[in-house]
Amino acid sequence: MAHCYYVEALDVAVGDRVVLGADDARHAATVSRARVGEHVLVADGRGTVCEAVFAEVRPEVALEVRAIRHDPVPTPRIGLAQALAKGDRAELAIQAATELGVDVVVPWQAQRSIVTWRGERAAKSLARWRTIVREAGKQSLRAHVPEVVEAIDTRSLAALADRWRLVVLEPTATASLASLEPDGRDVLLVVGPEGGIAPDELDALGGEHVRMGQHVVRTSTAGPAAIAALASRWRW
Repeated sequence: MAHCYYVEALDVAVGDRVVLGADDARHAATVSRARVGEHVLVADGRGTVCEAVFAEVRPEVALEVRAIRHDPVPTPRIGLAQALAKGDRAELAIQAATELGVDVVVPWQAQRSIVTWRGERAAKSLARWRTIVREAGKQSLRAHVPEVVEAIDTRSLAALADRWRLVVLEPTATASLASLEPDGRDVLLVVGPEGGIAPDELDALGGEHVRMGQHVVRTSTAGPAAIAALASRWRW
């Protein structure tokens, strides 16, 4: 099954029909050129996934449910606090992170972030990140769409240590990411902007500081690489 569509509510039984929204219906009918009888997945982004077939393509796109499953949230959860970065670097990071299994995305307004989210720009940028994550979830056939929360500053990020195990990716750290072992807590990986994390921010964040390896990687690469490394050892 190469396609997955998300719907807001998915309270269905085998044999029920699900009608796709306008955008997804247009994509199915004109881009994917769906045909009656073709198999597809439809999910609610919160763990419920249905195997279905196209029962109707025009005038509306309707799917007939053939099987239903409920996938639990993976444990431990892996979050990504991604510093805002110029261009599309942060967007590339959260797209790849979604494909690799991130569960929560936290936009971080770091001191050295060139980009600043304020006012209308903040609202538009947050909406774009949420769209990127949702589309990446469809492409990777994810049962759970990662949550993208409001952007936060360094003080608020440090305060998340009450609920998360903060793991700061820092090239100068003596400990390696490979040495990290699960301890029952959810992990929040912290990735700095292009200029790195400022020294006073490193102090404020606390947590565990680890390096990725012998090389310094871009802000767009660090998060996805770390997620893949942890997921391969702890979840896959």
